[in-house]
Amino acid sequence: MISKEVPEKADVVIIGCGVVGCAIARELSRYRLKVVAIDKEPDVGWGVTKGNMGVIHPFVPHKGKYKEWMCLEGNKEFEKLAKELDIPFKRPGLLIVALSFVQFLALIFAYLYLRLVKKINAKWIWKKKLLEMEPKLNRKAKAAIYVPTAGVTDPVKYAIALAENAAENGVIFLLNTQVVGFEIENNEIKAVVTDKGRIETKFVINAAGVYSDKIEELAGIRKRKMWHGKGVMVVFDQGLQNYYNHLIAPMPLRVDPRTKGGAISISPDGIPIWGPNLVEAKGKEDTEVDSSDINMIIKKFHELLPDFPVNAVMKYYAGVRPVNEDTWDFVLGPTEVKGFINAAYILSPGLTASYIIAKKIVEILQSEGLELVGKDDFKEVRKAIKGLSNMSIDEIDNAIRENPRYGKVVCLCNNVSEAEIREAIRRGAKTIDSIKFRTNACMGRCQGSRCLPEIIRILSEELKIPVDKVTMKGAGSEIFR
Repeated sequence: MISKEVPEKADVVIIGCGVVGCAIARELSRYRLKVVAIDKEPDVGWGVTKGNMGVIHPFVPHKGKYKEWMCLEGNKEFEKLAKELDIPFKRPGLLIVALSFVQFLALIFAYLYLRLVKKINAKWIWKKKLLEMEPKLNRKAKAAIYVPTAGVTDPVKYAIALAENAAENGVIFLLNTQVVGFEIENNEIKAVVTDKGRIETKFVINAAGVYSDKIEELAGIRKRKMWHGKGVMVVFDQGLQNYYNHLIAPMPLRVDPRTKGGAISISPDGIPIWGPNLVEAKGKEDTEVDSSDINMIIKKFHELLPDFPVNAVMKYYAGVRPVNEDTWDFVLGPTEVKGFINAAYILSPGLTASYIIAKKIVEILQSEGLELVGKDDFKEVRKAIKGLSNMSIDEIDNAIRENPRYGKVVCLCNNVSEAEIREAIRRGAKTIDSIKFRTNACMGRCQGSRCLPEIIRILSEELKIPVDKVTMKGAGSEIFR
């Protein structure tokens, strides 16, 4: 999937390989084009995407030029996309719950707004039915709005799947590669300059996440002010899998224009995730988590599930959102430099809207003069790594017969075999984190304390490097130093 050679020319260069950049790459791979996707990280999906909770939103409460309709369309399309790419995806639905009388009154207005104004398939749920749907919910609950289209996915696995499918259809991925400038003549893009070489091109897509403002600056694009909003997510122990069945949020009495307010969520396999909050980050790479963030999230949502064992925290993480302070909306479209097109400042619900953004960017490219000729041999289906955790006993038996390494379980917490780890490496994983995001190894209850040595050994063998050269997430993060 990953190229070591920088091509001399490309029809389109995409800067940034998060879900948006990878979705654009996949959509462009439908056409007879030479497409190059660049990212400074050692793997795809390691920027804004990695710090996402994975919710496929059914709607957003605020209007905007792009966010509102792209969220709705993206939600509709995601199930088909998930099947094509073979990624985890479920629709548990969202419950917006009123615990007090004041919240109940607000819930009525919210229900009418969703049904009559937003045209959302929302359902009114009275207390008796609500407690049947969620038996462990606070008994103070009076009613709820149920929105069945809310979904959950794994954002990094989604980015990986998009990239693998795009690569199979001819897109070149250059990772560990920094864009350092552009060649611009007569206010038109002529080339992208990287720390590994120059790529001649007429079209550049800026999908660089929190660095999209810096990419604009390199091209001399008018200055926008980016606000960095940090959101923290708390993941609870695997033993609480399927403790509840839906996404659950309290009915807000005041909608903060900067956030949808977060929710009690779940991973596609039912592990509880709560959050996010929203605080101002200290910078683009500020993903530190403070105890006050965790306490605030737990305090906010514990009232909904008062018996939930909130001390059973397995891990926590944070992501930084790139926000255009002027509009709090996506920045999409051509700029004053011909050929430089923004898919930038993608805040929530960017994950949900990602493929609709990709389609919009392709339309913009065409309107800007890029000739699009479809491929007859485009492959729209990509298969995930076959994992033990998704197999029946008979399927496991057959898998071991075909490949005995399926019989050696490396990660006991998540039931990950040696065969899966080696396949992940063959697909492009070169670090411990790349293995984690592709296979779920090191992401269970022990957080890698048992399986890490074996994974290091396998990486060393497959990459043909000494064990002291194996890294957690690229150069500078060697395990043995």
